[in-house]
Amino acid sequence: MSKEINAVYIGRKRTMDYCLVVVTIFNKGENQCTIRARGRSISTAVDVAEITKRKYLSVIEVSDVKIGSEVLEGDHGPKTVSTIDITLKRKSDK
Repeated sequence: MSKEINAVYIGRKRTMDYCLVVVTIFNKGENQCTIRARGRSISTAVDVAEITKRKYLSVIEVSDVKIGSEVLEGDHGPKTVSTIDITLKRKSDK
């Protein structure tokens, strides 16, 4: 996973903390934000996207979801970890 300016990396904080970050990115005038997570944090990433979309910003939509895996070196050798990138985009006026 490469670094992006408008990327939110999900970790161990509370779900609502990440929702606030996403809302702040869109309130600054950005048109797109990517939520990134791996392993056990994937479910939190999905929660952040859905809560932000439904409760706080009805002007955004999920434009892309990418799933994959990474091989990480651990104490007991290589380990495969699942990853997800959820791209939120401001809805276009129709």
